[in-house]
This record gives sequence, C-alpha cells and structure tokens, in this order.
Amino acid sequence: MARSIQPVSVLDDILVSKRNEVTMLHRPEVRDLLRSEALAAPATRDFAGALRTGTGTIAVLAEIKRRSPSKGDLAPDLDPGATAAAYAAGGAAGLSVLTDGPYFGGSVHDLHAARAACTLPVLRKDFVIDEDQVFETRALGADAMLLIVAAVPDDTVLSDLHALAVDLGLAVLVEVHDAAELDRALAVGARVVGVNARDLGTFAEDLGTGERLVATIPTDVLAVAESAIRCRDDAARMGEAGFDAVLVGEMLVKSPDPTSLVRDLASVARRAR
Repeated sequence: MARSIQPVSVLDDILVSKRNEVTMLHRPEVRDLLRSEALAAPATRDFAGALRTGTGTIAVLAEIKRRSPSKGDLAPDLDPGATAAAYAAGGAAGLSVLTDGPYFGGSVHDLHAARAACTLPVLRKDFVIDEDQVFETRALGADAMLLIVAAVPDDTVLSDLHALAVDLGLAVLVEVHDAAELDRALAVGARVVGVNARDLGTFAEDLGTGERLVATIPTDVLAVAESAIRCRDDAARMGEAGFDAVLVGEMLVKSPDPTSLVRDLASVARRAR
C-alpha cells in the first residue's frame, strides 16, 4: 500500500533553514564567545512586569517586522530605531523584534537599534530550537525570548530551553496554537503564554483560537494574543476575552502614524480572567 506523504508546511521550511543556521553557532569559538557574553550581559529590562498594566487596559507589544512568508514585504525599509521610538511615544509596553532573515527580513541589527532607541523591554522573535540560540539571545541584549512549542516537539528539550533562558535572566514568551500545546507550555513552567491565531503550517488565521484557549490559562500566567490583530475592534475582542496583552505587527509597520495607533490600542479595556 502506498504511504501518503504529508505536505511540507511553512514552519517545516523555516526550521530546516534554522537548523542550518544553528550549525554556525556550534563552532567552538562562536559558542564560547556567546556564552561568555551572555553571562557578562547587563541586567535585563522587566518584560513580564511591563505587560502588567494595572490600568484595566491591554498592554501593547509592538512589533518591528519587515516582511512575512504569507504577505511578502510589509515595510522593508523601516528604520528600527525610529519605529521603536514611535511605538514608545504611543505607550507601547514592549517591543517584539524579528531577527530571522530569510523569511522575515529581520536581523540582530534591528534588535540592537530598536533597544537603543528607547527604554522598553525587547522580545527577540525568532525560532529557537537549540541552547546556543538562548545564549545568543542573551548576548545580543534581548530582554525576552520567543519559544514556539510547535517548533520543539521534544518535551525535555522544550523544558531545558525554557529553564536555560530563565536561568540567564530572560523572560520567555511561550507560544501555543491549541490546547495540547498549552498543556505543554504550562508543564514547563511558562509564566507568559502567547496564543497565536495564525496556523504556522498553513498561515491561516482565526481569532477564535485565542478566545477558546485564554479561559484555560491560569490567572497568574500572562496571556498574550498574537497575530491577526488588524484593527482596534480585533484588539477589543481579545481584551474582552481576557488577554493581558496583544502583539501587533503588520498593522503598525504599515501605519502612517504608528504612535497614534499604539495609543489607540493601548486604551482598549481588558476583562479580568
């Protein structure tokens, strides 16, 4: 009997590319340098604390994003420093900076420029699958790290990556897409959980995913709604569902006035879970 072949997803493609990148970090001289710089890095800014607004409104995690696999170029020529300053002026709680180059057009230079331009905590948004990437993230000066559950199928590896990041002083935004992934995130001790409305296999979007899952996130764990926030009403929908924060990228980088847009989003009320 012929065996069916599963189609390769966008995430699968990205992870193949990422595994190739990681081999560069495994070179002894590179690995030693990253670990030395990570251990000597100054204190991080309080990412989780920044997402607790204490005002009854949602926190805005504003993203610096040049392109995406599904939409192509969004803002290829953006100035990361000026964009970060504009977000901060609008009342963003923190920044999310894409550092993946092949698929999102990002770089570590974007992270450095954004963090230098303001005092907001910065999330490095990339596809972390290896401990050397955790040391790299800390060495680069990020305050928080994205850890995508779907990208790390082994529970022991997931737990080890999370624990290493925390030991190094990083906050960790653990991203999930369904109930099974949420269970895995909570099992490793996640304190900040992001629910991504975008299926990383097909890139289809559904805000209902967050509405279904947020009620099962413990109240002492920060809940962040990720992707598909296209307008203020979408943010309000997530606030009403009980999310503490929204991560917004495409809408902001395409806006002619990101400061006003962040300010508008940051006024959205949130319902306590």
